[in-house]
Amino acid sequence: MSWSKRLGWICLWVVLIFSTAVITAAIKQRFQDGPNRVFSGGPLIRGELHQGAEPDWGFVNEIATIELQLLEPAQSRRIWVASVEGKLFVWSGYMNSVAGKLWKRWPGQAERDNRAVVRIAGKRYERRLIRLREGPILDDLTALINQKYPSRTSRQAVESGAVWVYELAPRLATTEAVGGAS
Repeated sequence: MSWSKRLGWICLWVVLIFSTAVITAAIKQRFQDGPNRVFSGGPLIRGELHQGAEPDWGFVNEIATIELQLLEPAQSRRIWVASVEGKLFVWSGYMNSVAGKLWKRWPGQAERDNRAVVRIAGKRYERRLIRLREGPILDDLTALINQKYPSRTSRQAVESGAVWVYELAPRLATTEAVGGAS
C-alpha cells in the first residue's frame, strides 16, 4: 500500500474517532444537570429555587451568561443576558437566516411553551418568556447588548424579526412544577 493511501486511512480514522468523541459528549451532556461550555444540557436541577420578591436584575449586566431551560422540551443552554429598566432579557440572533433556523430551535420552542427556569450564580428562578417585538425599551436594550457583547444588533433587527428578544418575566401561576409540565 502506498504512503498516500496509508495517510488517507490514518486521516479517515482520526476524523472518525474525533467525530465519535464529539457526538458522544453531546449526547451525554443532554442527561446532565445543565449545559457545559459547548453542549446543551438537561434540566436545571441543582440550586435553590428563588421564593419571594422579584430581585433587582441589574447584577446580570456584570456576568456573561446564564443557564436557560425550557420546560418543554426540558433542555438547557448557556445564553447571553441583559437587564434594562429592572427587567431581564435574553435574545437570539440570525433568526431570518437558514443557519439560524436550523441551529436556533429554542426560540420557536419558547413560542409554543413559554415556561422556563433560569439558573444564575447557582440559584434557580421560574420564569416565562415573553417575546418583545417593538417598543422604546429596545433602544436601551440593544445599546447595552452592543456594549456588553460582540454584537451589532439594533431595534430595527428586532422589529424585522432578525433578532428575537424575550423578557424573562415572573411566572403567573405558582403551581407550575419545575422540571415538568403542570
